[in-house]
Amino acid sequence: MAVLPFQPTPFFANKNRAFWRLQVVGWVGALVLRAMSLLATGQSWSPLALVVVEIINGFSISLLLAVIYRQLMGQRALLTWGVTAVVLPLAVCLYAFMDAWVVDLSHPDSTSGFPQLFVQVFFYDAALLGAWSALYYAINFFLRVEEQNDALLRLEVQATNAQLAMLRYQLNPHFLFNTLNSISTLVLLGQTEPANAMLTRLSSFLRYTLINEPEGRVTVAKEVETLKLYLDIERMRFEERLRTTFRIDEPTEGGLLPSLLLQPLVENAIKYAVSTQESGAEITIAAQLVGQNLRITVSDTGPGLQNQEGDHRLNAVSFDGGQTVSTGVGLANIRDRLAQAYGPAHRFETYEPSEGGFAVTIEIPFERRDADFPASATAT
Repeated sequence: MAVLPFQPTPFFANKNRAFWRLQVVGWVGALVLRAMSLLATGQSWSPLALVVVEIINGFSISLLLAVIYRQLMGQRALLTWGVTAVVLPLAVCLYAFMDAWVVDLSHPDSTSGFPQLFVQVFFYDAALLGAWSALYYAINFFLRVEEQNDALLRLEVQATNAQLAMLRYQLNPHFLFNTLNSISTLVLLGQTEPANAMLTRLSSFLRYTLINEPEGRVTVAKEVETLKLYLDIERMRFEERLRTTFRIDEPTEGGLLPSLLLQPLVENAIKYAVSTQESGAEITIAAQLVGQNLRITVSDTGPGLQNQEGDHRLNAVSFDGGQTVSTGVGLANIRDRLAQAYGPAHRFETYEPSEGGFAVTIEIPFERRDADFPASATAT
């Protein structure tokens, strides 16, 4: 696609410059129209000097009106239109007086007296200044509406980004507390090497969480890499009870998705499938292309929704000492993030597979950056 050698800018990007351009073009246009009317009626060019003086008078008076109107724009409507209804007739009278005076001076032998000349030019000057005032208010009100719309759009973008940031940074505090407690226990037991390894992985995971833009997107390969880092931390707590399988089709590795989209799903599976069973559970993360969509499935071999924890899993709540506690993450979080990022162009489905357990399937439009990405996600 061809690129313009210059960057076009909106006409009203600089309001002051735009005003002077319109001012000059408008009054020069009025001068041209008056000159053309003289030619059309077969008159000589001698009255052209008077027309030039009239246009200069109108130009000068319109500048005074612009100063007054600019002060009235931010006032209440009653005050704005009330003052305008007084100022505009006075300006027209001043304009007509100046024009009639110039004509009277230039034609001292004219049979028309000054009052008659004043009436002759009054209606023309009223039409000219009235049209100028209407255009001035119309353009400025339009610009004010545009500014308000731009401000609303900026506020919507800021609100959306803030909501995305809130959803993006909603790490389960239980995960942090449990991890820190595990590190503390390892230190007390003198197992400094696994404690240091766990602390290093936690630091890397949190660094990734905080550095990435809340509304940013990453490749499937990068998301899986970060997910494995998170699972390494949890595996030090649950050991052989936590088993994972990655089935990431190679064509999907360069696909884009919101960062840390899968971590809450895996955390949800650990909480309701791995930690609730003595034998633990296996969590499977799969990604494949389905037509033009990227389909991601996170499933586990836990009890599914059959026990009393089923509704809690869907609502992202748990119980701590008999009190209802929000986990801060979960399925509602993912659903909200997908709605913010893709609107109706996504699918989010929870179900119980025929073989048992619980599964979440996400389908989003498959998109990728222009650059190629290394295939860092492999099956384990």
